Amino acid sequence: MTTTTKNSKGWVAGLLTAVAASLCCITPVLAFLGGASGLASSFSWIEPYRPYLIGLTIAVFAFAWYQKLKPQKQIDCDCEADNKKSFWQSKAFLAIVTVVAGLLIAFPYYAKIFYPKPQEAKVIIVDKSNIQTAEFKIKGMTCEGCTEHINSELSKTSGVIEFNTSYEKGSSLVKFDNSKTSVDSLVSVINKTGYKVTSQSVINN
Repeated sequence: MTTTTKNSKGWVAGLLTAVAASLCCITPVLAFLGGASGLASSFSWIEPYRPYLIGLTIAVFAFAWYQKLKPQKQIDCDCEADNKKSFWQSKAFLAIVTVVAGLLIAFPYYAKIFYPKPQEAKVIIVDKSNIQTAEFKIKGMTCEGCTEHINSELSKTSGVIEFNTSYEKGSSLVKFDNSKTSVDSLVSVINKTGYKVTSQSVINN
């Protein structure tokens, strides 16, 4: 197997691990854009392995660049001199693939730009005694894009006054008018995004 072939397989492996590292956040965006929100949390199980996949990606590309930049042995052969490398074997192409891999790894940090900005809740309060706050524990959120997805759906729900979703805490705090919606209805709204409410509790205001 030639060095060129090894290098090619190296960056392909690096690109695949970069995709795998961010699949937990790429899938929700694709599901949202494709109108298949129920698939949003399909790859959330990958999240615990993300640091290892990122490390593997970096190692693969570091080795690929080492192979590309290390001094090549000079071979006194006219056929070798005439064998020009194609663009796919060039440093420029490896640089492009490296940048793409970097963007894939960083995807969770800018995934939220693909979601519409949550609408401001417009609720006419008739009786303040109807206001309740509920906390929902949610499974499957892995990045800021996940919180934007849930917030976007909550903002469209009649009766919702305020919401604060956090993927770090794995929860969403929702203030709502119980004459217009209910805890069960809010559970249904969140579950339709593809993330699952594991428990809910009403907090006394």
